Parts: sequence; structure tokens; C-alpha cells
Amino acid sequence: MGKKKNKKSAGDDGRTKMPRKEYEAEMAVLQGELVAMQEWVKNTGAKVCIVFEGRDTAGKGGTIKRIVERVSPRVFRVVALPTPTDREKSQMYLQRYMAHFPAAGEVVIFDRSWYNRAGVERVMGFCTPEQTERFLNMTPLVEKAMVDSGIILLKYWLEVSADEQTRRLQSRMDDPRKTWKLSPMDLKSYKRWYDYSRARDAMFEATDTAWAPWYVANNDVKKRGRLNIITHLLSQVPYDPFPGLDVELPKRQKAGDYRESTLAVRHIPTPF
Repeated sequence: MGKKKNKKSAGDDGRTKMPRKEYEAEMAVLQGELVAMQEWVKNTGAKVCIVFEGRDTAGKGGTIKRIVERVSPRVFRVVALPTPTDREKSQMYLQRYMAHFPAAGEVVIFDRSWYNRAGVERVMGFCTPEQTERFLNMTPLVEKAMVDSGIILLKYWLEVSADEQTRRLQSRMDDPRKTWKLSPMDLKSYKRWYDYSRARDAMFEATDTAWAPWYVANNDVKKRGRLNIITHLLSQVPYDPFPGLDVELPKRQKAGDYRESTLAVRHIPTPF
């Protein structure tokens, strides 16, 4: 693919809407390259760990969905851990996340990650200031160990403006197809925009390192944001670009004495 870059029209600041047809055409190319990356990961035994963080409604789930849409779930694995159990709360904080780190031939995507401690837990008072400080001091060392073990670690922060967050939350409230996305925590978090900004800034300052930097993606326009993120992701993995297939379908065998079955099987209704 040559690590393809999205093209913008003259006067395009990257914040305007993108036509669906153009978006799907670009996405099809990128998803083909994700398959090529998958084959490289399988063949080389590479280990890739991708972290997605960001404010509520920033579009983490939609971005991850498009990444894994056309690849094998045996290679690409999405991890979205629930609230920790009492036993997990008694463990070393990072312990339950380590169990999901990639082995050879795997790509693991964290839909929120150990950085919960630096974000929602800190802002909502689910951990003490001392626990947050200890986490911020420890995490660069853990991530250095991950990278030294051969893991390709990519950390993405999806940014969304205050106005766009309001619009997306309102859409969840008004659209019955989206109400499942709206949680009481979303509403509590909404009030604390600047508390989250302070927490994000402190997290960047402590954990943006040479071996595991943060990459920030503006995602006010979801289509553009997804394309930009996937393009960047592909540029960070030294895979072999998709060469195309040079195969032909073999001839199908002749029917011979076979006759279609007359068994009385049940067929589903066909209203369309």
C-alpha cells in the first residue's frame, strides 16, 4: 500500500463531512491492508497491542469496529473489561490487563485499558490520589518492559470537541437505537469536562514516552477520524503490503448421477 495517505480537497480542513461513497472506497483499501498486516503478524509471530482511550462519545467503539470488520477474530482480539470484581480489586492494578497482552501472532485491541486509573477512576473518585500517582509512575516502566519483550505498543487518544460531545450524547438520548450506549456514568462525566482535561494532560505528561508515545486523533468527523487512525496504525507496523492474488478457480466437478434432494426440509419465509 505504500502506507497510503488520505487525500483532501482544496480548502478542506479535515473537519468537513465526507461523502459516504468516498469513505467506503478509502476504507475498503485500508481494510485490505489490515488483512495484509494480519498475515504478516501470523507469519512472523509479531505481537501488537493497540490502546484506545478518549472522552465519552469520542468514537472508540466505531473505530475499533471498522478495524476488525474484515480480519480474523483468531488474530485480532478486542478486550473491553467490565468493572473489576472484588478479587481483581485486591490484585496489583495492572494484573488483570496483563492476562490479555498479545502472544505471538496476535493483535490485541483494548477498548479502554489500564489508563482507566488515570482517567475515569481519578475524575470520579474511584481511586485515591496516591493510587493515581503510583500508577502514573509505574506505567512507563511496565510499558518499557512490554516493548522490550517485542510487543508493538500503540496508544491512541481520540479527541472530540465539547460541542460535538453534546451533540452525540443528545443523539443517544433521542434515538431509540442508541439508548443502550447512554449510561449514568456518561451523564456524570459530561459535567466534568475540565476535570477530564486536567486528568488527560497529567496522563500525557507522565506516560508519553519515547518507547510508548501517545497519538492524538481529532474525531469530530468520525469518517475522517477512522481513516486517519487506521492509516497511521498501518504506518507503525512493518508489514508487507498486500501483493494481490494470482489464483484461478478450479473447474467444478460434474454432477454425474447426483439429483437434487426431495427431502421435506423447513425453509424460512421469504418476505423480501
